[in-house]
Amino acid sequence: MKGVFSAPGDYIYFKSQVPLHKIPIYSKQWRYYDFGPKVVPPLICLPGTAGTADVYYKQIMSLSMKGYRVISVDIPRVWNHHEWIQAFEKFLDAIDVHHIHLYGISLGGFLAQLFAQHRPRRVRSLVLSNTFLETSSFSAAMPWAPIVGWTPAFLLKRYVLTGIHDGPHEPFIADSVDFVVAQVETLSREILASRLSLTVDAASVGPLLLSDSLITIMDTNDFCAIPQQLKDQVIERYPGARLASLKTGGDFPFLSRPDEVNLHLQLHLRQVGVEARPDLVRGMPKDGSGGSSSEQNNGKGDTDDAPEDDKRDFGSYSNENEPPLAPEGTDSQNLENSPLLLHLFSNNEQTIAAPNYCRTSDSSLSFSICCLSTLKPCTMLVSVRI
Repeated sequence: MKGVFSAPGDYIYFKSQVPLHKIPIYSKQWRYYDFGPKVVPPLICLPGTAGTADVYYKQIMSLSMKGYRVISVDIPRVWNHHEWIQAFEKFLDAIDVHHIHLYGISLGGFLAQLFAQHRPRRVRSLVLSNTFLETSSFSAAMPWAPIVGWTPAFLLKRYVLTGIHDGPHEPFIADSVDFVVAQVETLSREILASRLSLTVDAASVGPLLLSDSLITIMDTNDFCAIPQQLKDQVIERYPGARLASLKTGGDFPFLSRPDEVNLHLQLHLRQVGVEARPDLVRGMPKDGSGGSSSEQNNGKGDTDDAPEDDKRDFGSYSNENEPPLAPEGTDSQNLENSPLLLHLFSNNEQTIAAPNYCRTSDSSLSFSICCLSTLKPCTMLVSVRI
């Protein structure tokens, strides 16, 4: 890990465009992002023990531009799984969301399964990544669990961070680790203690009424904090689920492999019948509501004090024939490090340009194309002059 963390440019741009909402519901403080057309059933992203709502910013930016609604939430201070189910249901009621699609990694994936088990009418589909079915193995490895509520914050943070594979990493995975470590530093002692309590609280996922065909399992094959045996149990539990294996990505593929993860999420949403509404993608209103109204915030969406002069229309077009506004700092020198997707339509099939592109001698970028529905390479080669 690097000694000093510097926030990525696309994250800074995201923070300037997408408002952070904070609402109290009874004794729980919910912190979340909600962006995209409200008429579309939302994909709700649940982080792991070390995550916050911010870790899914790449999914919010990408999918909302395609016409999907994405909600990323912090896991609030809840101490057992029964309390989680009740608190999450009240949160959905408060933001006026009834039917949802859940994407969870690690602890977030476990909590998503529990909610789908106990509130089957609300959950339409699941995307599970590097997760597990029961907590007994974690409680056995944490004998001091009964006093976790009284443990100092620095010890809790140290325990959480020791579960992250510590290098050497390739650059993108190293950057994802640095980003999550920086997020851990923002978590309070009570939040960390409650999340560790959820990890060791005796519970297991029972049978789901949800069909396996509505479940996607997206695991990384290199390394992660969840033992392979526990990930295999999830695959065995849902034999009819769609498997989306990532060759690499580490503990946080949504940050280190965002293009692959976003593509699998988009495929999942299409397969379970979620219809994107790109025609409703507009610029963010000047009041900062971000494409989704927040009456529960009384019009006071928290944008983390982003300067008014820095606000731009995220996802809008200044001219009908102009491309979308790019994040600050994007130029011809760093395009190789920027996610870039190109949509084409051929033979009645939507295609998408993979981010594997190279610079040619005539100052253009060449893209390899793959079919969005089959992920099979096409013979088409596209050259775009910059």
